[in-house]
Amino acid sequence: MHFVYIIYSQKVDQFYIGETEDIENRLLKHNTGFFKNSFTAKTNDWKLFFSISCYNRTQAQKIEKHIKKMKSRKYIQNLKKHPNISKKLLLKY
Repeated sequence: MHFVYIIYSQKVDQFYIGETEDIENRLLKHNTGFFKNSFTAKTNDWKLFFSISCYNRTQAQKIEKHIKKMKSRKYIQNLKKHPNISKKLLLKY
């Protein structure tokens, strides 16, 4: 199983979207500076905002790409507010 995850930093007031097999481990890596010179290395207060359980890595990558292409904070917030959006993404990809 793979996950699309969205994390949020209050310090920089931004979201980050990614995919992984292990959300807890990935969040720890983001918060400890494991990914040097990456966007998430700017701060260490990342919190899990939302996640979608996917069937496999390919599906997770396609959904991640879709969310990133939207380039919309409102869309990300709506993913959390309206679970049917996630269901549609899982059916589409």
